[in-house]
Order: sequence, then structure tokens, then C-alpha cells
Amino acid sequence: MFAPRTTPWPLVALFTAGYLAPYLLPTTVGRLERGLGLSATQAGAVGSALLLSSATAGFLLASRVERVGARALARLGLVLAVVGYGGATLTSAVPAVVAGAVIGGFGSGTATTVAATRIAAERDPHRASTLGLLSVSALAGLVYLTVPHLPGHGLTLAAIALTALAVWPLTARLPAGTPGPRPSGPDRAASRLPHRRSGMVLAGAMLLWSLAQNALWGVSGRIGVSQAHLSEPTVGVVFAVALGAGLLGVLGAGALGSRLGRALPIGGGTVVIAGCIALSASATGLGSFAAGEIAWNTIYPVVLSYLIGLAASLDPRGRWAVLVGSASALGTAAGPLTGSVLSAQAGFPVMGAVLGVGLLLVALPMTAVALHTGGRPLLPGAVRRRGGHPAALVAAATGTPSGVVPEVGAPEQPVVEIPLDGTPAPAQRAYDTAASTRAPGAP
Repeated sequence: MFAPRTTPWPLVALFTAGYLAPYLLPTTVGRLERGLGLSATQAGAVGSALLLSSATAGFLLASRVERVGARALARLGLVLAVVGYGGATLTSAVPAVVAGAVIGGFGSGTATTVAATRIAAERDPHRASTLGLLSVSALAGLVYLTVPHLPGHGLTLAAIALTALAVWPLTARLPAGTPGPRPSGPDRAASRLPHRRSGMVLAGAMLLWSLAQNALWGVSGRIGVSQAHLSEPTVGVVFAVALGAGLLGVLGAGALGSRLGRALPIGGGTVVIAGCIALSASATGLGSFAAGEIAWNTIYPVVLSYLIGLAASLDPRGRWAVLVGSASALGTAAGPLTGSVLSAQAGFPVMGAVLGVGLLLVALPMTAVALHTGGRPLLPGAVRRRGGHPAALVAAATGTPSGVVPEVGAPEQPVVEIPLDGTPAPAQRAYDTAASTRAPGAP
């Protein structure tokens, strides 16, 4: 019998609090531009600073979650998010808004780091990340439906701060951490990052993948208003519908699971996204703009969920999940400024074409990593159809966590002879009467 799966709701909530800032990037940048009198490039730079701070938190804290403790780091991140975003909401001084965005971004990155590390240790990381994407998409859609009808430059920042505040009580269910001495000798060797080449390739590809996504996402609001000639509330409705379609996409990814593996959803999905970006960037009316944004936001979270699962499979301790996520956040940070510069120099349609071609090139190494790397199955106890180690069959029958099951292509473990003290009892004494009291090895 399989053990029942429990839903890691604290991790889902923490994932939502950390990922909400990138999801609200278009309206955040647009509000800063109109509310504070900034140019498009300046507002994009503020958004990039926020996301760069988030990526920095991931790089700094990737290896410290276990030592410091998930609960303490999660609470620190949520406090920084509340203070930073809340402070930026309450002031109209540009330097203070930038400082608050940077502080809040570091808090978001800290929350995301803890969530990614703990999700990678789950028996089913794909399911946990899918639930997180569902939650953040639903919340972001709600914000896009309400914010355009309200005045103020910091409403989206306030929404992120309130979300962080609401998640705080759930951190009590996170582990407190077990600080101890740094590993040395064999323990240190065992703690080294596995799959280094695949992890580095995936991190580099994810940086460019996220840059292309957010270069368009950061200027999507401007495309809708200035090129497609839509009002801000109409653009908000399109974004809300697009994020709602993203919910359906994530549900489909959760239902699909590992049936198609990871390579096809990642490679094929990225190719489709490239076409959607080109369509959205060249939109001149409501129909083309809505079609591009809705199709793009339907496929994007599907591919992202498989990429998160692929990164988590590279290291059960979650370090590659955090490092790849931080590289993605670094690309996300450069996205708004890249989109602003490209669109200002060449126009939106050319920007979309350049980003689409870049995504087609990035799809190749990501697909190669998905095909090459063993890693854990998407679902616990799943046995690959192309064969596998006999231990995988035991895991499928007993519910053993799949992270400890050797995968196809994994190097064989050396056999170590362990000497035992004492002399084994002779064969003829192996069975004796019930009253025998001889000690093992006695003559």
C-alpha cells in the first residue's frame, strides 16, 4: 500500500509569497512609471533592481537553509518583504521607493530559496511546485482584476507585502534547523553538488530563458496601451484571463505528470512560447494581444513546472533547485531593462522576433539536459518504461522515497568490505537447542 500524500501547504504559501513579485512585474513597472513620473527605462530599471536583489538572496542562501533553519530564514524573508514593499508603498520619494523595492526583493528571494530547497526534498517535488504555481497565478490574477481600478503607485507592492504578512503564521510548521559543524573528509565529499555539468548548463539556459520571458512581460502593459490602443483596465482584464488560463495549464501539467517525460514539455513548450512572444509583441488590437498573452501564459507555467522539477531532481538537498532558480531570477531581473531598451531602440515587433529566436536557441541545451540527466522521477516510485535498476521496483511497491533509488545511467557504487570483530561461529553450531546460552563466537 502506498502512504497517503500530504500537501505541503506551508511550502506552497511560501512559494506564493516569493514568486508574486515577478508575476506582478508589468503592473508594478507601469504604476511606478505613471505614479512617480519615471521614464519607461527608469521604471524598468527599478523592476530589474527588485528582481536582482531577489536573485542575490538565492545565490547567498542556497547552501545555508539547512544550517540556519528553514523557519528562521523564511521569517526573515517575510519580514524584509513586509518592511521593504510596505515602506515603498507609503512614500513617493523615488530613492525611498527604490530602496524599499530592493529590500523587499531580497525578502522575496529569501522566501523563494527556502521554498525551493524544501520542495526539492519532497517525495513529489513536481506536485508541490505545481500547487505553488497554481496559487501564485490565482492570486496574481485577482490583483490584476482589482488594481487597475484603484489609484496609487504602490498598490501592487502593497499586495505583495500583505501576502507576506498573511503567510507568516504558516512558518511555524517549517523545521527549525539543525546547525552543526561543517562537513569534512568523506562527509564533505558526499555533500558536494552532483551533476555539476548538467546543473551549470541548466542554470545558464534558465537565465536566458527567463530573460526572454520577462523582457516581454515587463513591457506587456505598454504594448497593450500604446501599440494595441487598449485602456489600462482592459489590459488588466487580459492579464487576469491569461493568468486564469495559466491555472488550466498548470492543472494540465499536474495531471500529465511524467507520462511524456521532461524533455518534450520543456523543449516543445519553449518553441510554442517563442511563437506566442512574437505574436504578442506585434499585436495591434485586442484580438492579437489577447491571443498572444493568453496562449503564452497558458504554456509558460507548464514549462516552468517541469524545469523546477528537473532542477530539483539534480540534487535531493535542493541546492541545484535554488541555484537554478537564482539564475532564473537573475535573468528575470535583467528582463524589464532589456525589454525597455530593445523596444525603445527597435520597436516592439522587432523585440519580439529577437526574443523568439533566442528562445529557440535556448530550447536545445535545456532539452539536452532533460534527456541526459537521470534524477528522480516526477512521481514517487515511478519506474521508467525504458528500464531501471531493480531497486526501483522495490520503491514502487513499498513507497520508498524516490530520491534514494538509483536511476538508469547512474554510476555503480563501489563495494566496500567491512571487517567484523570476532570469529564467526562454526557452521555446525549455527543451530542448537533452545536452552543453549553460548555467546556468538564462543568455542
